[in-house]
Amino acid sequence: KALENYHGSRSISFKEITFSFLKGFETDHFSKGNGKNGLAAYLRGIRAIYNLGIKSGQVAEKYYPFKSYKIGTEPTQKRAIEKDYLNEIFSLTLTSSHPCFHARNYFVISYMLCGMNFYDIALLTSNHIINDRVQYQRNKTSKPYDIKITPALKELLHFYVQPDNKYIFNIVKRHTPDLIDKDIKWARKRYNKKLKEIAELCGIKTNLTSYVSRHSFATQARLLSVPVDVISTMLGHSSIKTTQVYLASLPSNILDDYNDKIMQGL
Repeated sequence: KALENYHGSRSISFKEITFSFLKGFETDHFSKGNGKNGLAAYLRGIRAIYNLGIKSGQVAEKYYPFKSYKIGTEPTQKRAIEKDYLNEIFSLTLTSSHPCFHARNYFVISYMLCGMNFYDIALLTSNHIINDRVQYQRNKTSKPYDIKITPALKELLHFYVQPDNKYIFNIVKRHTPDLIDKDIKWARKRYNKKLKEIAELCGIKTNLTSYVSRHSFATQARLLSVPVDVISTMLGHSSIKTTQVYLASLPSNILDDYNDKIMQGL
């Protein structure tokens, strides 16, 4: 879709995607105020398709533009919030009629399910609850989840589970794959808007988004000395490198504590 908007057509030949084309796409992307990592995500997709084109004989390797064009990224902005802020959200009591009631619950449920992302939460069904555990394959990587349901999580899930509904949460309302995708993305936009209101209610100054519960879970696990490979498994990552990106920026006060310990010997 991003290519179509830039190119003006859904039909783009491999040979059109040159170094100059990619630089133009880059300039257009940045002119809209978009970030470097978003551009990198698009370009990796283009590169993967181009590599498939070469392997299948659709285009000669000599036209490959990524020999000269390099995809750049920048450090991911810190998304985790401190434990005190997490406690504020967990202890926030809202009535079921409150506009932020479901958003608060989704955030807490995500955290309790090892940082499960919103897309996977939306697709949860009662069939995924087996012997007081959530057993589920992550949509993005197909990695399995197998998570014990705590009493607090069980109480939250009990509110939503309805025998006549296919999905636990009232997020997916249509049936074909493309419409399911649209339902979830639209709901996620509304969820993120409500999270901003929750941040105000809890006095949280940092940006609160659907990713924060996931990153916060990873950070809190690391602070409890959970091994990185275990955190990676709990998050359903396909690569430990992705987990390391999540853990790249620990809270400043933790770094200060370590620095104080190092300096004590001087």
